[in-house]
Amino acid sequence: MSSQTTELVRNAQRSSANRPYALVVEDEAPLIELLRYNLEAEGYEILSARDGEEALLMIEERQPDIVILDWMLPNLNGIEVCRRLRSRSATRNLPIIMLTAKTEEVDRIRGLDTGADDYVMKPFSMTELKARIRAVMRRIRPGLAEDRVQVGDISIDRTQHRVVRNDVEIHLGPTEFRLLDYLIQHPGRVFSREQLLDAVWGSDVYVEARTVDVHIGRLRKALARGGETDPIRTVRSAGYSLNAG
Repeated sequence: MSSQTTELVRNAQRSSANRPYALVVEDEAPLIELLRYNLEAEGYEILSARDGEEALLMIEERQPDIVILDWMLPNLNGIEVCRRLRSRSATRNLPIIMLTAKTEEVDRIRGLDTGADDYVMKPFSMTELKARIRAVMRRIRPGLAEDRVQVGDISIDRTQHRVVRNDVEIHLGPTEFRLLDYLIQHPGRVFSREQLLDAVWGSDVYVEARTVDVHIGRLRKALARGGETDPIRTVRSAGYSLNAG
């Protein structure tokens, strides 16, 4: 491993101990940045490797909570990386989601048989990939993907699709639920309309930015029903955030 990569790993260990760590193993720079942007917004710490050999070295140095692994890699392909990780006791249960442009069923079966927990074909919807990551993490690392989250007097239960504020159930539509789910994962953080569009609607879907305002308005109305204070803060020229307490 290069000295630069080693230093990145060490810095990450010091500064991000409380965040789940995802290693992206991909040789296409634009896709790495797309994954980094979206997964960091989900609360993950992201490091990347450009080939299979570098990935194995980085995992040996510091084991991630999940690996997003491309099939077609230089030096050592994703199938071989997956096979080696599954052959080691320390990484036998490491969550792995494989990305590939291969569309044949036999290839998908081969990837799963090698030990991948899930298999996503390129081009993929970022919304779908994030949902699959959450599903894998809930199944294998339940402590890192809690089904119930509470901030202040608002709690959200993903399994029951239920929101409660001050012991009163709040009824939300599907989009407002996803919007609150995203904001409550990052209390106090300000998100632009574009960031919320990518996170809630998906970067592959065209929706006008003003649509966010409409759904924020509906969410506010639902959460403030009964005379409660408005928990959503509007930051002029920046976006929206959920008050932390």
